[in-house]
This record gives sequence, structure tokens and C-alpha cells, in this order.
Amino acid sequence: MSIETIRSAPAAPANGATPVPVTPVPVTPVPVTPVPPIEAALTETKTLTLAKAINAGLRQSMLDDPKVVLLGEDIGALGGVFRVTSDLLAEFGPNRVVDTPLAESAIIGTAVGLAYRGYRPVCEIQFDGFIFPGFDQIVSQVARFHYRTQGALRMPITIRVPFGGGIGAAEHHSESPEAYFTHTSGLRVIAVSNPQDAYSLIRQAIASDDPVLFFEPKRRYHAAGPVTPQLGEPFESARVVAAGTDVTLLAYGALVSTATDAALAAADEGISVEVIDLRSLSPIDYAAVEASVRKTGRLVVTHEASRSGGLGGEIIAEVTERCFDYLEASPVRVTGFDIPYPAAKLESHHLPDLDRMLDGVDRVLGRRR
Repeated sequence: MSIETIRSAPAAPANGATPVPVTPVPVTPVPVTPVPPIEAALTETKTLTLAKAINAGLRQSMLDDPKVVLLGEDIGALGGVFRVTSDLLAEFGPNRVVDTPLAESAIIGTAVGLAYRGYRPVCEIQFDGFIFPGFDQIVSQVARFHYRTQGALRMPITIRVPFGGGIGAAEHHSESPEAYFTHTSGLRVIAVSNPQDAYSLIRQAIASDDPVLFFEPKRRYHAAGPVTPQLGEPFESARVVAAGTDVTLLAYGALVSTATDAALAAADEGISVEVIDLRSLSPIDYAAVEASVRKTGRLVVTHEASRSGGLGGEIIAEVTERCFDYLEASPVRVTGFDIPYPAAKLESHHLPDLDRMLDGVDRVLGRRR
């Protein structure tokens, strides 16, 4: 008996009563909303915000590979809290843009299962401070699966994380947790600073067979710049933002813009600062860093995360081992303080700014203690 026959059959009589005939109810077809035509996400150079550049990169990756699926809280109809995934649900449907429950562990765990079955899941963590419920899945499963299976299985998972402060947000919304993941073997960690890298590096991350933590500086989401369809340099490569000869200033994420401003301000005093955008935090392009420090003889590292146990200390230790004979002074860190992230009214004192970076440059030059 078919489903249709069952649905239209009369109900069984109770206690020998006369059966009541049942007239089948006609089924009205549900109208199908036409899906917008799929076109290439980016075919020529355009000016895009960092958020729109990530959106374009996600879209192009989904066009290139039907196995790319997006997972996250409110990423569908809402387009994410920062609207980074806007319009992707309408184009690709709910099977590829999946609104998940508010459960980061479940999001990452589901991504592990999808990757196991050959998909390339892209997870969005709404805010940096929300990643910790999924921390066990990331460090115990995502990072180790390839090693545990002796290379038989890969975890091509991209985990997008809006990170850092500067937006006047509440507690748990302005963290810089990147050091936890750079410490974890088996993960790639990327932090973008501009729209072009946002577009090209998200595409490279999704195409990679390795799991990638993709950190996006939320206070730079609305910063605009030219974006070309080309992927450019591999995401493992650092980028020299401003050439200089006196001091090397390393930054990543939102602080690259601040570091560039500091270099311009230092130039007014006759100091030549070379600014390097690390881009990749694990692995780090130490060849580029070493080449710069051998030239300048001085190093300043800046990041929003706390000083103790931060990435800056690891970079300085590695550079000291590689470039000890070239250093003219002890390297300097300009970082956030060793405190829980402060209330919004105090965050301007916590975040490294232009003055603090210039103070770091002065200290490494011996102009100030």
C-alpha cells in the first residue's frame, strides 16, 4: 500500500459502527521561490569592505566546490551578526548555509563529521569569546585527526573567528585567543588585516586540506580597499607593508593599520620603521621576519592579547635564537595588559595604540627606558 492510499483510506470503524466515507483532500503544490542566478563572485577589481570581501571569498569557494558548506549561529536569513554571510542562504539554500543551535561544541563536532565524509565545512563563531565551548573539539579532534589516522583522513575545516576589541562590546565579545591555537600542533592560524587578504586568504583556507583558524578583526569589518580576484601570495607568507631600515615592527589583524600610522609618525622624526603584517600566525614566516631584523637590528612586536604567554614572546625568542648577532637592542613587546578584557569605557587604555607603539620604537632605539 502506498503513502497516498494510506492517507486517503477511511478510518477503521470502532465497535462495529458504520464506516464514514472520507474524501481525499487535494494537495496544493507549494510554490518554489526562484533562486537568483549564480554568477562569479568577483571578476574584476572592486572596492569592498573587509566583511564584503570575506563574503565574496565564501561565495566563490562555494561556487568552486559543492562540498563547501557553512555552519553557524544566525548565518542564514540574518547573515550573521556582522552580516558577513548575507545573501548566501538565498543563493545556495539551507543545505549549504546551515543555521545551527547556539552550541559551539556541536558546530565544531558536526564539522568534524562532515569533514570525515568528504565535505569542507566553514564554521562561524559569532564572537571570539564564544569559541571556548568548542575548544575541546578543536584541540582534541580537529587538530589531531590527521595525525591520529597517520594521514589517512584529513580535516579541511575552516573556523572563522571575529576577534579583538575596539567596538565597545560587552564581556566575552572582544577577546584575542589566538595564542591558544598557535600553541596547538595540527592547526593553521591566520589573521587578516585588509580586504584583499580577507578575500584571497579565506579562499586559500577553505581549499586547504588542513584545519584553519581564520581570525577576522571585527573593528576593521567596515574598512574598505581594492580587491582583485587573484589569490596572490600563499597564506603562509608575511607581507612587508612599509619598508624601513631602523626598526622592524611586527603586527597582525587590526593593529597592522595602527602600526602603519606609527611608521608614518616615526618618519616625521627621521626614524625609518619597517612594518610587517604576519598574516599567518602558525606557521610564522620566520624567513621574512629574519631578513627584516638582520637589516634593521631592532624588533618591536605588537598584539592585542595579553603580554604573558602571548605570541609576541614566542616570536622574540625565535628571532633572538636566529638573529642574536644582528640585534642592536633587546626586542620590545607592545601588547594588551595581563587582565581580563576591560569594560568598554576602558578598552582604549588596554589596546595598543599609536603612542604606545611609538614608545616601543623609542625604547628599542634607546631613546627611552
